[in-house]
Amino acid sequence: MISALGKIFTDLFIRYMPSAYVFALLLTLFTGFMAFIWTDASFMNIIGGWYNGFWTLLAFGMQIILVIITAYSIAQSAPVEKGINWIAGFIKTPGHVYLFVLIFSALFSLISFGMIVIVAILARELAKKVKGLNYPFLIACVYFGLGSWVAGASSSIALLLNTENNFLIEAGILSDLIPTSYTLGSALNLAMIVLFIVVGPLLFLILIPKNNKQKELSDLLILDNSEKETSVKAEAESYQLPFRAVSDILNNSAYLQMTIAIFGFIYIGHYFYNNGFDLNFNIIIFMFLMIGLFLHKTPLRYSISMKRSSRNISGILFQYPFYAGIMGIMFSTGLGDKIGEMQSSIATMTNYPFLAYVSGGLVNFAIPSAGGEFAVIGPSIITVVKELGAGLSESEVTSMIARASMSIAYGESLSNALQPFYLLIIFPVMAAGTKLQARDIMGFFVIPFILFFIIQSALLVWMPL
Repeated sequence: MISALGKIFTDLFIRYMPSAYVFALLLTLFTGFMAFIWTDASFMNIIGGWYNGFWTLLAFGMQIILVIITAYSIAQSAPVEKGINWIAGFIKTPGHVYLFVLIFSALFSLISFGMIVIVAILARELAKKVKGLNYPFLIACVYFGLGSWVAGASSSIALLLNTENNFLIEAGILSDLIPTSYTLGSALNLAMIVLFIVVGPLLFLILIPKNNKQKELSDLLILDNSEKETSVKAEAESYQLPFRAVSDILNNSAYLQMTIAIFGFIYIGHYFYNNGFDLNFNIIIFMFLMIGLFLHKTPLRYSISMKRSSRNISGILFQYPFYAGIMGIMFSTGLGDKIGEMQSSIATMTNYPFLAYVSGGLVNFAIPSAGGEFAVIGPSIITVVKELGAGLSESEVTSMIARASMSIAYGESLSNALQPFYLLIIFPVMAAGTKLQARDIMGFFVIPFILFFIIQSALLVWMPL
């Protein structure tokens, strides 16, 4: 029955959900309209905020692109291809593939959500080798596991609260740092991790589609077998001149590239020695770059792999600025503050985590960035919590602030199941060479979204501090 219900939702999304780009355009108009009727902003203020916001996610967008292409480049190296073939030898049925991908997606995302690209690459390779897979459902498995990142080492809100001189302290909203023992190390957060690693995979196994006809990767690929690419190594060899040349020696010099890679590894060791296990996009990209240099051995092979990896990133290149524009409207018009004010009028000691959770989910549609979203609604929510906690001990108030802040994060993470923005991270890998769109994937998330919403809401409200 649950599987049949899942098919109904999938069919509805295929029929009615537009492309991710059209979704962004509709969301732009909706956010602008809400700002116009709910704030004092004029039409030109809204347009100006939209324009100014366009450029605020350029660095973030470039980071996402580099994570994708550097990870994809690694996957094209000979050692990784051998490793994937070895893993495929143990995973022989569609059920095993789904379970493996769901668990590893959640585990890797606990390290950093940029690591999801590695799982996406592995899932695509498994789809080539295991027959009977529903490939759109497999993409959904990879994407849903991404939600665990908010409870892991790269959780931006939790890390922000524990960052020296963060904007909350500078604004006088917080008087001191909130250690990660109150956020990532809390019993609540550990329960959320179990939810993604254990409950999520079990739920998706129940939702496995019964009819996989014409849904395998081989059925969906546009290119025929005659157009399959040669290996990176073979293409590199094809470029060599028929006579000995200095240019070929340099292009295929393992010594040159390995020297650079060694310098990079020395810095990576130095970084972690001084900073502990502090992962961020910059160090992850740098690690992926150096690992790619090492695995491909020569400059020419690495250049070829990066060229191949860069062919499917158009969605990120032109869609991220539109979402940044939406975020600009939220910032410039005070729409986020209005949401916080609405909360303060109905918040109680019992429901404040749930209100923060719902706010995080709703605002995520306009600002699909946990850090950017927290900058908009975090201050007002923390102020409300401090007012509610007046008379309690400092430790209790800190726990309440941590819970409200993480509630925003959990809401933001779960609503990605209905918001195709972050699907752009794995689509360049998993949908390459196909006509798959967000509408083919998003319907699989409706039932998991409803059940996770109920479970997470209960944990937020009733689980002790």
